[in-house]
Parts: sequence; structure tokens; C-alpha cells
Amino acid sequence: MVTESNSSVTEFILMGLTVQPELQLPLFVLFFLNYTATVVGNLSLMNLICLNSHLHTPMYFFIFNLSCIDFCYSFVCNPTMLMSFVSEQNTISYEACMSQLFFFCFFVNSECYVLTAMAYDRYVAICHPLKYTTIMSLKICCLLVFGSYLMGFAGALAHTGFMLRLNFCNSNIINHYMCDIFPLLQLSCTSTYVNELVSSAVVGTIIILSSIIILVSYAMILSNILHMSSSKGWSKALGTCGSHILTVSLFYGSGLLAYIKPTSADTVGQGKFLSIFYTLVVPMLNPLIYSLRNKDVKLAVKRTMKRIAS
Repeated sequence: MVTESNSSVTEFILMGLTVQPELQLPLFVLFFLNYTATVVGNLSLMNLICLNSHLHTPMYFFIFNLSCIDFCYSFVCNPTMLMSFVSEQNTISYEACMSQLFFFCFFVNSECYVLTAMAYDRYVAICHPLKYTTIMSLKICCLLVFGSYLMGFAGALAHTGFMLRLNFCNSNIINHYMCDIFPLLQLSCTSTYVNELVSSAVVGTIIILSSIIILVSYAMILSNILHMSSSKGWSKALGTCGSHILTVSLFYGSGLLAYIKPTSADTVGQGKFLSIFYTLVVPMLNPLIYSLRNKDVKLAVKRTMKRIAS
């Protein structure tokens, strides 16, 4: 695969979210607060998990990695969006654009696989509670997370490698707030057929593999719950899955909506607004989802505050 581009374009112009001047300042404030909340929320959750030994369990190991991905992910998309609100012309070099595309794909793909691993973890916890610590050993957890990052890296490498083969010689204005796949494909003056095949293959693999594992895991969980005689057991089982179900629904739902029929200019524009949910909103909400109704995290907060106070 050729990875050198003959593109005559040396930099791109990011149009941002909107070109209406009266919306620039309010949106900058809104998304700056979003950026701050995302960084502080995910960093705080990671620190809580590290500092409190009762959170050193497989479930929180995966939550830690999810927060780590969201924390790093926020540095890929948010700064360029914020710049589009305060600068007259938000430019990004060709090399920086390809780098942003790679890390964007890497973190999105990795998050998909980590969420899938979390579904398997919940299945083992509810359906095989006595064997949970044996099945979900530290070695297995590390292998699942390593596999998630490896698959994420492979997908990002495929997207970026084939993007580097394209020639950009006409317009250099990207109708987005970041270097995303389909807005870039629209600017190519060479055939994008192979790129579209690769994108379909990578995204299809993620969706099919993740969906099968998540759906089978929750089908087994539901079957196990229905056979429980205790209402307390029902409540506990549903409580441990509720946060994960909400996260998966938000992330996959917004992601799929953003990329439905991405070939036309209109749908790319719509995808730009829909992508806000999985690039900016979901990473901010994840720490809240996994902490607001979580007794273990609340206990960790109290213990940490006592340590700081003393």
C-alpha cells in the first residue's frame, strides 16, 4: 500500500460548526465548558480508580481505559473546534490533518472494542458470579484491552493509509470542525472507490463484531435475570448493566446516525452536527454515567476528600 501522497494541497481550511458570526462567541463558551468538563471529569474518574483499592476490579479496569480514551480523544477534536470559533480562517496543515484523522479513528475504534469487552465483563459477572475473578483475571483483562487498542490501531492505520494515497488538488475547504473521513473524500480529485470499500469494511467489522458480542452477552444476561427468583437480584443485575447500556446506546446511536448515507454534501453537513454527540457529548457524559448512581465511586470520592482534608 502506497502511503505517500502526491497531493498539491499543503493545508486545509476547517469551516467549523457554523459560519454565522452571532453564534461564534456563545458556541465557543459552550464547547469550552464542554471541553473543561470532559477533561476534568475523565481525569478525576481515572484518579479515583487509581487511588482507591476497592475500585481495583475488572469492571473499573475497563472504565479506567474508557475514561483514558475519552480523555485523550478530547485533545484530538476539541481544540480545532474551539479555534474555528475565534479565528477568521482556521487552517490545518496536510500532515496535521492526517495525524488528526489517524488519532480520531484510533480512539473511536478503540472505544467501540472497549465497550464490547465491558459487555462480556458484565455477562461473566451476572451469569458466572462464582467464577468471575477466575475468568476475568488481570491477564485476561489486559489482553482484552490490548486487543481493543490493537484493533483500533489497525482500523486507524487502514483509514489513514488509504487516505494518504488520494490526490487533493481542487478545493481545500473541509466542511467540518475536524479532519473526518467523508468530508475529506469529497475533496479528492481522484477515485475514492477503494477508500469507501475500506471504510465500509472497517466500520462493518466493528459494527458486526461488536453488535454480536454485545447482543449475545445481554441476551444471556436477560435470560439469567428472568430465572432469578429474588427481586433484589433483578435490581442488582440491572443496576450493573444500566450504565453500560446507556453509554453504548449514546455512542453507537449517534455514531451510526452521523454516517448514514455519507456520500452527499447534505448528509455530510448533517453528519457534522450529529458527530458532536459522540465526539464531544458522550466523552463528557461517560464519567457522570459511571459515577452519579454508583455507590463504589461515591465511597471513593468520600475517602479521597477525607485524605485531602487530613
